[in-house]
Amino acid sequence: MKTSTLRAVDQWIGLPACLLLTLHRWLLGGSAPAGPVRRILFVKLAEQGSTVLAEEALRSAIARVGSEHVFFLAFAENRFILDAMDLIPGDNVLTLDATSLATVTRSTISVLRRLRALRIDAAVDLEFFARSSAIFSYLSGARQRVGLHSYAGEGPSRGNLLTHRLLYNPYLHTSQLFLLLVEALDCAANRFPAFPRVPPRMRQHGAIQRPAAEDVAAVARLLRDCTRQADVPPIILLNANCGDLLPLRRWDSGRYVGLARRLLDARPEVYVAFTGNSNEAAEADRLAAAVSSPRCVSLAGRTTLRELLALYSLSQVLVTNDSGPAHFATLTPIDVVTLFGPETPALFAAQTPRNHVLWAGIACSPCVSAFNNRLSTCQDNVCMQQLTVDQVFEVTISAYTSRLTAPSSTSS
Repeated sequence: MKTSTLRAVDQWIGLPACLLLTLHRWLLGGSAPAGPVRRILFVKLAEQGSTVLAEEALRSAIARVGSEHVFFLAFAENRFILDAMDLIPGDNVLTLDATSLATVTRSTISVLRRLRALRIDAAVDLEFFARSSAIFSYLSGARQRVGLHSYAGEGPSRGNLLTHRLLYNPYLHTSQLFLLLVEALDCAANRFPAFPRVPPRMRQHGAIQRPAAEDVAAVARLLRDCTRQADVPPIILLNANCGDLLPLRRWDSGRYVGLARRLLDARPEVYVAFTGNSNEAAEADRLAAAVSSPRCVSLAGRTTLRELLALYSLSQVLVTNDSGPAHFATLTPIDVVTLFGPETPALFAAQTPRNHVLWAGIACSPCVSAFNNRLSTCQDNVCMQQLTVDQVFEVTISAYTSRLTAPSSTSS
């Protein structure tokens, strides 16, 4: 289903469902006794790019109960990033098929049956005020349920389904917030929103997950075929897309074309490749053709999601709008240039020295947040337009040339 459809379902079905389940909880007399936590469920259905920011939260849960007792619920199309992170067993990843309303209904029933059988003790809701994730947390049967609550703020109402209701702090990086959700399990539920815990310091993400050898081999063959080179040449990737969740994050496609031309002129050994999924292939093909160079190709729709990580591991630099690939790529040795606009890197930038952020920081940016359900009335993303081809070119070339003087950072 489209993101707009999922949002509509979350609002028009999720809101009355939260109210009915809140009434159900009240009739049952509130929460059951907490008891020891032996099994922990994380719920993060959409935007799995930000799951990379939950690495420390997942590691904290694993340290508490062991990886075999940590579970994760996500949409089926997004589970690949959990497999790539390789923190919990594959069988512990539960998925919902969101292809259609019928499939999501069937898979919801199946997932809830399994969750009840697992006897989950604690559910950690990683979504920003989504009603569906609060509902799954409640219906999982977990005695302790941690997540965000709007209180007197402007965040969307999710009823009263959580036991540990944290106040959203817009001054904390998302990785800190996710870790605090796990640490909240140590506190008495009736204390919240007071949470006398100093936020953990952000740690730079340095772990690199090696893609499967067969994926690397397949992508290497693809690159040799596309570039007509005997060996894989230096590749700079351009991701000119950001999905339909927040189109305001897009940098103008014409500027991507201009950037590609500048890069090819500056470095004759470099090839530029446009990336994207199968739905974005036609646009990526058009952009590659507009560059008018035999050293510019389109790879959109030509790799699986697993092979996409292999592509990152074989390339030098990725330039991307603030989107999932900006986070996925940090699991590999590639350098990433991330273009921010309607959201702020202070909350969402990947924490790794290989991530290079560009953000104009104008007065109206950021204009979307967890409080407004990441919706904006803006029709003119001047925050992205402020980022020039010259600026992005300089940062990209700097990242590329730095890798040439530090060959150990490019090993794959």
